[in-house]
Amino acid sequence: MNQQSVEIAGQLIAYLESPGGRADRDGRAVIFVHGNSSSARTWLPVLAGSFGRRFRCLALDLPGHGQSEPARDKADYSLPGYAAVLAGFARALGAADAIVVGWSLGGHIALEAAPALPGAAGFVIFGAPPVGSAAQLAEAFLPNPAMNAGFTASLTDAEATSFAASFTAPGSALPASEFVPDILATDGAARAGLLASIGEGRFADEVAIAAGLRQPLAILHGSGEQLVSLDYLRKLTIPALWRGEIQVIPGVGHAPHRESPERFAALLTDFSGDHDR
Repeated sequence: MNQQSVEIAGQLIAYLESPGGRADRDGRAVIFVHGNSSSARTWLPVLAGSFGRRFRCLALDLPGHGQSEPARDKADYSLPGYAAVLAGFARALGAADAIVVGWSLGGHIALEAAPALPGAAGFVIFGAPPVGSAAQLAEAFLPNPAMNAGFTASLTDAEATSFAASFTAPGSALPASEFVPDILATDGAARAGLLASIGEGRFADEVAIAAGLRQPLAILHGSGEQLVSLDYLRKLTIPALWRGEIQVIPGVGHAPHRESPERFAALLTDFSGDHDR
């Protein structure tokens, strides 16, 4: 896997690029956006598999995550700040027409960035229920105390492990320890800043964005999801929803790309095939 970096608005952003599509730069690009307190490494099972060999996959580390520099302006630890980085990244890498895949926080970032990416071929989100206001958060997310860790600057090993355990389905064979190093390595100011920005209402109306998309939007959902409400997702009106319904993946939770990378990649392949040039 090729580890590189690119400067976006004065910020050094690290990213991984899969070998797929290198011989044909006109081929489909797919941009992967990780979740809160994660990194580009979370996509390695997909990038290193058949999907990554077929498509040009670009997985960035958000500011303060993975190998990317901490945000120079703490106000950028927000959905608008991350969305600006994503849009700039897509343009800088010649991938403004890519399919954008976002997990959890990454899904919210993808929706926030959608108006700035009019040439994107489509969007795939999971663990990221579109919300239009802070009042909708309680309906969109399931009550789970582990989620509080995602907005806490300083975490103990035990708190990080509890947070990580909420990413998978109950009884999952994937150990929570897989996620803990990235959680502990994340700049704590990123978590605190995200909470502050949400409290200030600094995020777009994702429900309106999703409803108005001209590009196809796939919403995936693990049957063992511990953080997001499927009932809420099914109430949304999204004309461009891929296949006309939420795609439920059995036996996985909040992180299907890690619990079942083969099934996850198969869905991405179907989505990409449906929307090839």
